[in-house]
Amino acid sequence: MSLRLARLFTATLIGLSASATVLAAGSTLIWRGDITTARGVVNDVAKAWEKSGKGKIELQPFNTASGIDAVAKGSADIAGSARPAVGAAEQSLTFTPVAWDALVMVTYPSNPVSNITLMQLHEIYMGKITNWKELGGNDQPINLYAVASPGDGVEYSLRKLLFGRGNQPVAAPRLYVNVAKLEEGVTLDKQGLGATTLAGASSNKKVKILSIDGVAPSMSTVGSGAYPLYTELYLVSNSTGPKEADVKDFIAFVTSGAGSSLLRSHSLVPYADGASLASGDAARRAKIASTVGTRANVGQAMTTPTVAAATPAAEAAKETAVAKAQVTGKAGKGAKVAKETKASVATTAEPSQFAHVAASVSTSAHMGFSGVRSEAVTVSDNAKVGGKFAKVTADAVTVKGKPVAKPAAPVDATEKSTRVETPKVAEAPKAKAAAKAEKAEKAEAKSEKKSAAASRTYKVSAGDTLYSIAKKNDVEVDKLRAMNGLKDNNVHPGQVLKVGAR
Repeated sequence: MSLRLARLFTATLIGLSASATVLAAGSTLIWRGDITTARGVVNDVAKAWEKSGKGKIELQPFNTASGIDAVAKGSADIAGSARPAVGAAEQSLTFTPVAWDALVMVTYPSNPVSNITLMQLHEIYMGKITNWKELGGNDQPINLYAVASPGDGVEYSLRKLLFGRGNQPVAAPRLYVNVAKLEEGVTLDKQGLGATTLAGASSNKKVKILSIDGVAPSMSTVGSGAYPLYTELYLVSNSTGPKEADVKDFIAFVTSGAGSSLLRSHSLVPYADGASLASGDAARRAKIASTVGTRANVGQAMTTPTVAAATPAAEAAKETAVAKAQVTGKAGKGAKVAKETKASVATTAEPSQFAHVAASVSTSAHMGFSGVRSEAVTVSDNAKVGGKFAKVTADAVTVKGKPVAKPAAPVDATEKSTRVETPKVAEAPKAKAAAKAEKAEKAEAKSEKKSAAASRTYKVSAGDTLYSIAKKNDVEVDKLRAMNGLKDNNVHPGQVLKVGAR
């Protein structure tokens, strides 16, 4: 063998060895999404991921909508979002909650205003408060900034808390492509005001973060729920993507001990540490709605992640925090009633068998239980939401205050029943006969009603909302949403909705 040929052969072997090393190190994952998740979650974790030899993360930070769209179309493997899935198109994607962040209002550092109330913030966004002097500041106009994209995670989550819907139009004439650009605008404007997150703004000395109702946003006040404007940060993936296994490994790395330490360094609360935030979400939203005087959708949780990626067994073995799933609904003096359910989840440690649980319960037997309604919360973890009992349908009877489960009845595709029959115990023979006759009469009436029931519909006009349509047609909003399979309260002109039976 000549010297030249030997050198060529050696170079070839070295090249093959290097290629094998690269392949062994893992594939390259493309992350695209909002600036918020990039700054708080992905940047440092991606560096740690690469340093550990697991692979490479190509970062493309821009905004929420672009990231989710890229994952849906397959041009990116992971996206970042400060809001849950919105609309039918996003329901097929996996939104995994990884951290809790604070939605914060920022202004120019020399602005004398340091605190605003929730009510004042609501009125600013509605264009009713327009001058800083109304907040105790200088006699100068408030220049309200916002992110242009209607699907931006920060704007959507803040508006959903303040108005009950994330797409609420607001009086913000100055629009930016993402929160990083918005913050830059505020640093140049002494009258500027805009929304961003604690993870992004906490290290920015060129902006001033305002307290809300006297509570300054921090890891401590977010973790305890004292600061009301908190939100989840998600990593979004596509279960049909070619690199789904690698994506799951990366998300597990984010939620591992090492990843959680990096999240805390950015003033984020790791998702698994926020069990109280998830379980207290409904009460938090109800309180905000009451404070600002809006009809916020108290029945639909802010914290509604879709199916979360499973943590690999090796990582799961390292995690010790385990929370029992709790599904409770008060009925009368403590009687617990099993519920027919539709998804709304809060998680902490182990995958819940009853993930996506949220319920509305009514009972017809005893006046003491008349009109009972309940909201259910499942405590699980950030590793996996879903499981084999997702979207459970169940029924129960209550005897002497104890729930006794019975097989679920088939659910009508057009109208799901949540009625729970609660029979009396030890009725007299005559009473039993009367009850039996009454039950048969009701069953016959119900059968006649079903056979004659043709769906009554309503065509949405410009300016209609789900609430106004429900009021016009004398039907509850929750029932209207269920009849039409709506995931949220959004409707559009020309849409035909079922509003009841003729």
